[in-house]
Amino acid sequence: MKVSPLAPAGFPSIPPIAGVRFSTSAAGVRYPGRTDVMLAELAPDTVMAGVFTTSATRSAPVLDCQAKIAGPSTGPAAILVNSGNSNAFTGQAGVEAVESLTARVAEKLGCSKDRVFTSSTGVIGEPLPYDRIEAKLDELASSLDEGGIEPAARAIMTTDTYAKGAFVEVEIGGEPVRIAGIAKGSGMIAPDMATMLVYIFTDALIGQPALQTLVKCQSDLTFNCITVDSDTSTSDTLLMAATGASGVDVTDSVTFNEALHGVMLDLAHQVVRDGEGATKFVTVRVTGARTNADARRVASAIANSPLVKTAIAGEDPNWGRIVMAVGKSGAEADRDRLSIRFGDILVAEQGWVSPGYSEEQGASYMRGEDLTIAVDLGLAGGMATMWTCDLTHAYIDINADYRS
Repeated sequence: MKVSPLAPAGFPSIPPIAGVRFSTSAAGVRYPGRTDVMLAELAPDTVMAGVFTTSATRSAPVLDCQAKIAGPSTGPAAILVNSGNSNAFTGQAGVEAVESLTARVAEKLGCSKDRVFTSSTGVIGEPLPYDRIEAKLDELASSLDEGGIEPAARAIMTTDTYAKGAFVEVEIGGEPVRIAGIAKGSGMIAPDMATMLVYIFTDALIGQPALQTLVKCQSDLTFNCITVDSDTSTSDTLLMAATGASGVDVTDSVTFNEALHGVMLDLAHQVVRDGEGATKFVTVRVTGARTNADARRVASAIANSPLVKTAIAGEDPNWGRIVMAVGKSGAEADRDRLSIRFGDILVAEQGWVSPGYSEEQGASYMRGEDLTIAVDLGLAGGMATMWTCDLTHAYIDINADYRS
């Protein structure tokens, strides 16, 4: 598969996170010979937090993780992820698959079944051949490696064109603290609480309630502000593990909060940059709304509009489509107060095209890969930002052939 033209130069250099080891295997969940299972072993007393899709048809692994996430933080823990099959809309068979997998992983790693978290991504509505995964558990348990995060990121890919990772090390109280994350996501991207699949690891020391609050807050500012195609998955999961191995208490640490935001935003942007068929990365910034919620409505209407996204794909500065999206959003707006900009170019103001604007300016700007569409409603101080990509014919090709 051709790598997205918006991809970063390569997978980042990520040093080990104390208390975390990874392994991968090719179980043949859907495609023979493809690495499709990732296991992460977490040190005793690792604290877990997570956010999940609010889809009414969410998968058995999501429901299981939701039931466990606020449980006791004692003993070792583990995360098991497979690609190729989402184990969603699979009825009792899906529940049985999760029960069997968590029990077998717990047995192999010497931890409680209630401390084993699973995720599945891929085709919906087909029973998960979990026996193929269980057949690889001895191999997975014996090959755990603290340096295995990049192969882990590759194992969870579906239509992704590159593995996604992010890392930061900060100093808190004179001591280093590390945060690393991996993610998968390319299509069916419009998170409604979490994201596609994301796993974040830190050696920081923090309690579960505090970590849960941080994860939820930062998800709302990052993954809940991206969209590729306006569709929310049945499997969206974000899990964060804090091993505490550094001994550095980060409760109420602004530095840690900002560092976590940076890692999550990096991963969220990488998901958009790998949007199925994407050739443009687009920031949609809305200001001057009556409320932040109204600003969000406008930003979402623009970022999800097929007409806006196809115009961007065609490098057509069709600002009328942005006017349309503002109008349909349901937010309060006044035609004669709003303004539209492409980057620094003032396109429209006071209910009409700006006197200094030319189509040549707009067309030249649209030829770039990183674009900003800014709308000021001129009403009050509400603001919101979302990130999206263009919509090309390649998106149709990928999704028309997805199950082939």
